[in-house]
Amino acid sequence: MTDLPNFGMVSSHNVMVPMRDGVRLATDVYRPADENGNAVEGRFPVIVGRTSYDKANPVIWIEAVANAFVPRGYVVMLQDLRGRGDSEGTGDYFHTANQKEGLDGYDTIEWAAAQDWCNGKVGMVGASHGGIVQNMASLYRPPHLAALWVDVAPTNAFRWEVRQGGAMALHMYGALYLHGYDSQEIAGDATAIERIERGAERLREEIWKQPFKEGETPISVVPNLEKVLMHYYQDGSYTDWWKQESLDHAQHYDRMADIPAVYSSGWYDPFAAETSEQFAHMTAKNTTPQRLILGPWNHVSMRGKGASFVGDVDFGESANWGDKVLNAERFRWFDRWLKGIETGVEDDDPVRIFVMGGGDGSIDTAGRIHHGGGWRVEQEWPLKRAVDTVYYLSQGGELSVSNPDAVAGVTTWEHDPENPVPSISGNVTGFYEWVVLPDNLDAAYVPQRARMRSLIPDGPLHQKERESTVVSKTRPSDTPALLSDRKDVNVFQTKILATDLEITGSIMVNLWISSDATDTDFTAKLIDVYPPSDEYPEGFHLPLEDSIRRSRFREGYDEEKLMTPGEIYEVQIELPPVSNRFVKGHRIRLDISSSNFPRFDVNPNTGEPIGRHTRTQKTTNTVYTERDHASNIVLPIIGNK
Repeated sequence: MTDLPNFGMVSSHNVMVPMRDGVRLATDVYRPADENGNAVEGRFPVIVGRTSYDKANPVIWIEAVANAFVPRGYVVMLQDLRGRGDSEGTGDYFHTANQKEGLDGYDTIEWAAAQDWCNGKVGMVGASHGGIVQNMASLYRPPHLAALWVDVAPTNAFRWEVRQGGAMALHMYGALYLHGYDSQEIAGDATAIERIERGAERLREEIWKQPFKEGETPISVVPNLEKVLMHYYQDGSYTDWWKQESLDHAQHYDRMADIPAVYSSGWYDPFAAETSEQFAHMTAKNTTPQRLILGPWNHVSMRGKGASFVGDVDFGESANWGDKVLNAERFRWFDRWLKGIETGVEDDDPVRIFVMGGGDGSIDTAGRIHHGGGWRVEQEWPLKRAVDTVYYLSQGGELSVSNPDAVAGVTTWEHDPENPVPSISGNVTGFYEWVVLPDNLDAAYVPQRARMRSLIPDGPLHQKERESTVVSKTRPSDTPALLSDRKDVNVFQTKILATDLEITGSIMVNLWISSDATDTDFTAKLIDVYPPSDEYPEGFHLPLEDSIRRSRFREGYDEEKLMTPGEIYEVQIELPPVSNRFVKGHRIRLDISSSNFPRFDVNPNTGEPIGRHTRTQKTTNTVYTERDHASNIVLPIIGNK
């Protein structure tokens, strides 16, 4: 490899890049400079980052992208999306439902390629919404787009981002406060800004004010975003609104450019399923190299300063990436495809996964359990050698590979919408409540994101209530703090494992159910149960994945089908993929219930139109565990290579 350059940097701010409809998007351009601060003559590859947040964010964009790539001989372009920041197009911004996103990406890339400082090759980086816009640009195949690194990006907003299993994933309600607070529509309107701010500070109260009604939420000060909220909350069926390409570009994978791309995510990121599925689709379709990286991260922990832990769990130093490791990987990727430098990326294995587990279970000085784990390379996803193995639920709470012999077996519980099972932690993003500032501290001097803490901690926590847990104000005082002790949480677990057992892949829970309501929810959560210890006498309950199914959507999302009370139905709950080694002495556990709040909105059990209920009612729900109605979970078991 040739010696790398070490340029200085010169920047031009708010360069207004024209789109085909005349709207101009504010773009900061960072170019290599000589020792005198003058732009270096010559042509360089370009890295584009497009964002719905602040293009001048000193950590996410300047430090991690501009300061990293420009000295190596790249031009970096950072751009506010249409209707955001300093760009034009006020009123054209609808969270991720932006119909002009793909064309704006195309026009930005081709504008960059036409500049006399560009060598004709453009790559894109960005996470979350910054990954969505990469996929959207790829749909339109700009001729000069040469490579992508798509990080933690949803590809179907309906499936995992917003309407998981037919319920609303309420983290998107929290996310709309972020996008409303600095929206162009209320810039300079102190009253509107304050309403958004107060709502975000009271988020743990606002989420109880359901059903959400148009014009009554704090989001209403930005009508565009409240209209989006109403779709998120009320459109439980897969309508034409959900089908627009900006919300479901997974249906258009065949249109995406055949260019080298990396897709990265984490087991505790909400979008691990979509990331891995996109990789599989693009690998099958494309001739160029495609790569997949799945680590033990949440939505943000792969980047930034990095850490070896998430939540209550430490995975070991090899899990600690951060921008330092991430950029070393991105340099190899883009140097090859944008500069033509031989970096060896073609010879890399296509899949890298972090198999969690195998640690000694010790507790560090911060109180985190050492779950451990390590990286492994694979040749495909999903893994062909994974053996789908059925574990059956039994009436006594056992989980085993033996089909139940009982002629009749049932597990019954009461679901009270006013006292839902609380979410201790979860795979969420943007679900921030804002810390109330002291009266003597001016909000103008406190960065917005410095005030935020996730309403649901975004990573694995021991499944026991704590101070941060959102609980119902009407819950009985004797409600147990340990979730497994609640009467409405049904625990099914294996005997103590005699040998290690690895699962890697997606998981399906198949339940035979009935209810005395016409509509209700069923939830599933997979847990790695540690043996008892001094620190955790009940054992550490490590959550791996969870999901939900609203029973009216048991046959799909094209139409709703209410139940007949007392009739037996089959419902499926799809869990996202995960890779975990359950070690000898642990148990595999599956928790079944009817709520997981505020991770998901609570079913009122009335059968009224989605998001428009007028009351709630308690219901009695049943899971069947008899031979003819054998409820089960299908685990992808990995043997030795």
